[in-house]
Amino acid sequence: MTHDHDLVLRPTQAQIDAALNPPAGRNGGDLVVETLAGLGATTVFGLPGQHALGMFDALRRSDLRYIGLRVENNAGFAADAYGRITGEAAPLLLSTGPGALTSLAALQEAAAASAPVLAISSQIPTAGLGGGRHGYLHELPDQAASFRGVVKSVHTVRTQSQIPSALEAAWKSALTAPHGPVWVEIPQDVLLAETSVPVVTGGDAFPEELPPRPELTAVAAHLLSHAERPAIIAGGGVVRADASGKLRQLAETLQAPVVATPGGKGAFPWTHPLSLQSWIEDRHTTDFLEDADVLLVVGSGLGELSSNYHTFKPRGRVIQIEADLGKLESNHPALGIHADARLALQALLETVTERTDPTASERVRAVLAKVADRIAAQELTLEQDVLASVRKALPADSPSFWDMTILAYWAWSAFDAKGPNHMHTAQGAGGLGYGFPAALGAAAADPTGPVLAVSGDGGALYSIAELATARQYDLPVTWLIVDDGGYGILREYMTDAFGEATATELTRPDYVALAESFGVPGVRTTPETLEADLAKALQTPGPSVVVLPAVLRMFAPTHLTA
Repeated sequence: MTHDHDLVLRPTQAQIDAALNPPAGRNGGDLVVETLAGLGATTVFGLPGQHALGMFDALRRSDLRYIGLRVENNAGFAADAYGRITGEAAPLLLSTGPGALTSLAALQEAAAASAPVLAISSQIPTAGLGGGRHGYLHELPDQAASFRGVVKSVHTVRTQSQIPSALEAAWKSALTAPHGPVWVEIPQDVLLAETSVPVVTGGDAFPEELPPRPELTAVAAHLLSHAERPAIIAGGGVVRADASGKLRQLAETLQAPVVATPGGKGAFPWTHPLSLQSWIEDRHTTDFLEDADVLLVVGSGLGELSSNYHTFKPRGRVIQIEADLGKLESNHPALGIHADARLALQALLETVTERTDPTASERVRAVLAKVADRIAAQELTLEQDVLASVRKALPADSPSFWDMTILAYWAWSAFDAKGPNHMHTAQGAGGLGYGFPAALGAAAADPTGPVLAVSGDGGALYSIAELATARQYDLPVTWLIVDDGGYGILREYMTDAFGEATATELTRPDYVALAESFGVPGVRTTPETLEADLAKALQTPGPSVVVLPAVLRMFAPTHLTA
């Protein structure tokens, strides 16, 4: 019997002739860009460097679009966002040593958020590989070792014939659930040498699927169908798997309330009668989830934020669907189902029994009322008004990218994303500088509408150089900088813990004048005029900066008294 995967397509005579007579002037870098194009890539991000020049020279002989950023870490953030928005593995071209290492924080964020990034770095010449100290520029004893604990897989190329297969394997790894960053490194001499390898004309771009085990979904369906108080936690895995529609269908079938984690923002409609929204850092929500007799956790490892700082102690049966095997039952015993969220939810939809619960929406409203009362008692009108102004100014279908800043911490809980894959933050790894370069990557993926970036002044200084990138490529990103004169959240943490803050105050530039020096229009706004100023900036083509001088405060946590 012949199987589909046993079939080998016979090349045409024209293909044979082309393979036997490849065009002159190609090098290893051409094999890289040809393979990327064959896999379906259209846009690459990066920063050139001496050892990587073979790749960058080949770009001009390809149809790939290049978006060059000013710092490798920012290029990584841009590729991360491109991957989140498109679902493709975004190529990130880097040079050896310092260039490669500068991307590490961005790759950590991509790993934590399951964003597909295909990082391709140069290496020292082949003769220097193996750990000896040869004194090459940018030399590391084992460059790949710096990335093994961060990325999903590492692929080292030593000959030109290995390039297409290594890149194809890395592409599949990046796009196999859970998505994530992968690392490929290619020596300088391999990239520069003229090649006789035939032109790469295609590639198998289809990743492996991760279906659930049927005996596990059968048990899960039985538990959910017969539960008295089922509830659902929707994590980032629902968004990455494009499974929001199936989640809603299952929740409505079971009449199960749903709360979204910060990574799962938009996975479930904010105003749905069963929506507990995203107030997962709240004791009222935690109590509700603990009271569930069957709790379905989809695409979340129930980490620090999603467990209200590990104060969540479920009393009922937990069912956890998770594509990342390392997260499965890592925090709570569960019926663990190692699977892609979309495939597992589909299996449950095919086997659960519809249940009715006229009290479900009432119980949801009661929890949300308690949360609202708790926040209202803290006199945080400024913070709520600022967040509401951002929501009103931002078109419903526009994506937003948030740095690690107090307004983003509010947004994790209180911002309506208006849909899946619309709101992205750096809360996976928690590094500064994510918002603006990530927004540039999203705008490169879809330049037809505005994109919002939100940073504090501390985080803004990490990526201020990318104003040049925004102007160079005329990307439609509006950057809201909340300027409170320092690292606001750290100031608050230190004051609460020690009575005063140290090392949190910053001398910073005039951000409006600085933006204008790059040719980017800027405006200084107030809380009262924020909505109008931000809406105007978002409606104006190209990049813009809106600066809001304001000292915002966080709402009081509930995990400290649990």
